[in-house]
Amino acid sequence: MKNKTNFPSQEGEAHPSRCPDNSAFKQQRLPAWKPRLNIATVLSSFFLTGAFCLTVGVCLILSANSVREIQIDYSDKCSDCSKFRENSSNWNKECHCSVNFTLKEDILGDVFMYYGLQNFYQNHRRYVISRSDAQLLGRNVNIQRSYCAPFTTYRNGTPMAPCGAIANSMFNDTIDLFYNRNSSVIQVPLLKTGNSWWTDKNVKFRNPESYNLSSAFAGTARPPYWQKPVYLLDEEDERNTGYVNDDFIVWMRVSAFATFRNLYRRVRRIRHFVDGLPAGNYTFRISYNFPVSKFKGRKHVILSTVVWSGGSNPFLGIAYVVSGTAATLAAFVITAIHLKLRKKKTYFQRQ
Repeated sequence: MKNKTNFPSQEGEAHPSRCPDNSAFKQQRLPAWKPRLNIATVLSSFFLTGAFCLTVGVCLILSANSVREIQIDYSDKCSDCSKFRENSSNWNKECHCSVNFTLKEDILGDVFMYYGLQNFYQNHRRYVISRSDAQLLGRNVNIQRSYCAPFTTYRNGTPMAPCGAIANSMFNDTIDLFYNRNSSVIQVPLLKTGNSWWTDKNVKFRNPESYNLSSAFAGTARPPYWQKPVYLLDEEDERNTGYVNDDFIVWMRVSAFATFRNLYRRVRRIRHFVDGLPAGNYTFRISYNFPVSKFKGRKHVILSTVVWSGGSNPFLGIAYVVSGTAATLAAFVITAIHLKLRKKKTYFQRQ
């Protein structure tokens, strides 16, 4: 048998070329620039970077240290209520406790109140995804197809609103602040709105459309650990209830660490508190609803001011100082090596 080889019978039947077009861009003939580093350029870059980082780091640390902050741990001081909450049959009963403290100096300016949790892990994968973003946008969705399980429906088939483990574990202690002034007790006015991000309040969270919220959430039930339905989260302000409640929105932004704080209230600067919190004796009155003893957690209330760089966290400033120190030390090491090698080169040239 003869071997048959297929050759194109005509020039037009040959395969087209796969080479790029003969253009300056595709053939990489465009003008280019490449820095030619010398010792002066390298050392100046390292020294300037080190000086910049050290300057910014020192400014950030000084700014963080200027923040006035007081932190009150009420886990042990409310131990009776903690034991009361360990009994699940008391879920619909109230328990109150008080914590006294003293401000030795005035806290001037805007004062923010945070609640802090310790040893509460929100970074578990199943916990983080246990929510329905479509439901939180006010849409009528089948939450059985979401990641909310097992907090989707009750045994009778009634869906939960909102569903998921994050919403079910929402922090629900109520904290009020009182100022003891000349044998009289004055309640510190606190703002409970304006504590969430604009994008959360106007984009990521919306209530179902209806003529009132009770009818909008008809056919749903509150999560198991909640004491009241979602449309009653704020009975005084209808613009701050349901899925657009500030406390709920802040809680749904999970933390990456086991110890964290969330913004709870802001001091309203009127009457006795127009300049901030004056020095004196204060009392936190707490409606204790959030148990932490089962996971060996702790609860705090933090009163703090803020500055242009944020709160009293010096981590960013320390990071800049460490980076600037490393860059400066590297510059000195390079300088020493350069001087040593130049000295050797000069010696051999003389020889």
